Amino acid sequence: MWEQIHANKVRSVLVVTLLAVMLVACGAAAGAVLGGANAALVGAAIAFALWLIMWMTTISSGDQVLLNFAGARELPAGELPQLRNIVEEMAIAAGLDGVPKIYVIDDRAPNAFAAGRKPENAVVAVTTGLLAMLDRDELQGVIAHEIGHVKNRDVALMTTAGIMLGAIVILGEFTTRALWWGGGYRSRSSNNSNAAAAVIGVIVIVLAPILAQLLYFALSRRREYLADASGARFTRYPEGLASALEKIGGVARPQADQSRVTAPMYIVRPLRKGEKLSARRQWFATHPPIQERVRILRAMGGGAGYADYERACREVTGRSMVGARTLAEDGGAVAAVAPAQAGATPVMGLTDAAAPATPPVPPAASPRARRRRMREASDAYLSASGYAKRSCANCQAVIKIPPALRGKLRNCPRCGSAL
Repeated sequence: MWEQIHANKVRSVLVVTLLAVMLVACGAAAGAVLGGANAALVGAAIAFALWLIMWMTTISSGDQVLLNFAGARELPAGELPQLRNIVEEMAIAAGLDGVPKIYVIDDRAPNAFAAGRKPENAVVAVTTGLLAMLDRDELQGVIAHEIGHVKNRDVALMTTAGIMLGAIVILGEFTTRALWWGGGYRSRSSNNSNAAAAVIGVIVIVLAPILAQLLYFALSRRREYLADASGARFTRYPEGLASALEKIGGVARPQADQSRVTAPMYIVRPLRKGEKLSARRQWFATHPPIQERVRILRAMGGGAGYADYERACREVTGRSMVGARTLAEDGGAVAAVAPAQAGATPVMGLTDAAAPATPPVPPAASPRARRRRMREASDAYLSASGYAKRSCANCQAVIKIPPALRGKLRNCPRCGSAL
């Protein structure tokens, strides 16, 4: 999408600048709180140096930082060939210069995200729970959605914002802990300007992380709709992504990765214990409601182009998502949408009586198929973590040897035979 790519390049510069100002302000505030007004300049200089370090980290290895946050491991060659084939297919459909690397996260909560500063060095990470739950068409829809983020340069923007946000959060928490343990500036100093600087510093330290987080959230919502549109276009099958989102939204399983830095990058927001995905639009939500995204995809009917998604989005939400230049280059035009009648569900501009039937949701996989998929995904993660797999010729047991015991385990733990 031309408009989205151009906007993301502009936003990247804006985000880096604004977050740099916030970070320097936090540093100056921290200096004022911990050492008085005279230390504010020192704190600002240290924060600016931290910003430079974080910026260089973002350019050189920002994706690796985010993958480490999520606990992801790179998929070894020969593991999960179906997943590798899907990623290659979607990279070709999107016209990327290279195929993104694939990472696996050992988590039963179904989710996925993409990262990377440039499309040629992008990565796609999926959880073992996602691999176990989805069939091929659904998994292809999710991968196409993540490839859409790569194509639209969303991942470059979110990687930059995520690293910068992490620096502000770290600086704020450091100062808070220093104050808590009594290391802060003491107001018993007779200098009133120092006391005023300390008060202002506390206010800045409290507000800056909140403002940075709100800025981060604001960047993440519209891009999900556009990635859905790109995913539908790459697969030519919107129902695959719609069904996948429906299945993911129906699982109330908490996710291990609860980092505020990586949360907006996932296809759905990671859940906490006892929490469910909200069906309503929320001010501070990192993602639009899943039910709304599913309705838009299914309202596309038999079409899979950007014009079809734009028409469906206007019918379901009343808002426009896809830019005019993208629609023109896609060869489609969007007709005006008549207001839906009371009590009717808007699908392709028709009422319920004339609308095509909603595509049936594919039946859930059998427990045996899900166990097989989970076993394959878990084995792939263990292989990526350095585990070795050996088979006992005597009892046919399959032994997974951790890195610490590789070369040391000589006999089968079950029957004692030599391996």
